[in-house]
Amino acid sequence: QVQLVESGGGLVQPGGSLRLSCATSGFFFNAYAIAWFRQAPGKEREGVSCVSSRDITTYYADSVKGRFIISRDLAKRTVYLQMNNLQPEDTAVYYCATRAGGKCAPRDELAYWGQGTQVTVSS
Repeated sequence: QVQLVESGGGLVQPGGSLRLSCATSGFFFNAYAIAWFRQAPGKEREGVSCVSSRDITTYYADSVKGRFIISRDLAKRTVYLQMNNLQPEDTAVYYCATRAGGKCAPRDELAYWGQGTQVTVSS
């Protein structure tokens, strides 16, 4: 079955960097779009970034453009989210998600989710 496992979260100071990983199994990796979402305490889960199938397109939320980079490693079946210049407002649980399809989709259309990894940005 489809499985997504996030890792790489932690505590970082403002201005620092982290790289999140989303290890996958159970589906044709390069044929699915994979997205990153985040959820801060008391807030709705919001989209952060997405890479479509075969890396044709990438999307970023305005709040992370120029700071975050999404990438896919076919050999490792892993999607990464490189996060630079992190700020306290980036503090959240980060999730990767996918569905059976190559195009990026809204949150409610994504059927498969990982368990999340905590990112805390604080001095």
